[in-house]
Amino acid sequence: MDLRFNPSPRISTLAMPGVAAGVCIVIDDALADPAAWIAQAAAGPLAPPPYPYPGLVLDAPELADRQAAFFARHALRPLGARQLIAGNARWSLVTTPPEQLKPVQWQCHADLPSTPTDQLIAASVLYLFEDANLGGTSFYVPRRPMAELDTMIVDSLRLDGERFAAQYGVTCGYQTESNAWYEQVLQVPAAFNRMIVYDATIFHSGQIDHPELLSTDPQLGRLTLNGFFRSWR
Repeated sequence: MDLRFNPSPRISTLAMPGVAAGVCIVIDDALADPAAWIAQAAAGPLAPPPYPYPGLVLDAPELADRQAAFFARHALRPLGARQLIAGNARWSLVTTPPEQLKPVQWQCHADLPSTPTDQLIAASVLYLFEDANLGGTSFYVPRRPMAELDTMIVDSLRLDGERFAAQYGVTCGYQTESNAWYEQVLQVPAAFNRMIVYDATIFHSGQIDHPELLSTDPQLGRLTLNGFFRSWR
């Protein structure tokens, strides 16, 4: 089984309007043999996580070092960092129907927003599905003060859907466009064997425009290999 990254991928960079120094690095042809990686994920088992991810996950520590090395080679400096500290890898498969989402899943999110200023927390998403209609990734900037956003996010974890929707005007379903709380500033389409890398503290969300296509089968559904990387700036 060939679980290597491609030594000669195609790389481009997209700016994020409204985000200071914000970029999304797009790496096409990321894997040497993507079919082998899909087979690795399908061997599973993927399972629901203890955190509010709308689907199934499986940690992939056996892939973490090679993915981190690929990140350091192609994305570390473009993101404004100088030295990788650590990285991890995780298979992810979005499966949850929109009507079953919890309020915290109705909106974009940021990872570790309280990161020390001398560190960068980056994330990557590697799309391993042929049907681009399963959705890429979108990025957002807040339209309200962070204090208001923090209160809304806390309430999304404690209120039921009806009360949350009535109080905040956010409707049930995957976020795919701007609303009163967030403005969508960039949408990156999915493409088979494409990896995107970005500052994880920027608000982002899967662009799930066609949830009817979601599947619990890793060989048919919205399978991604996700990475998280901590680096010194």
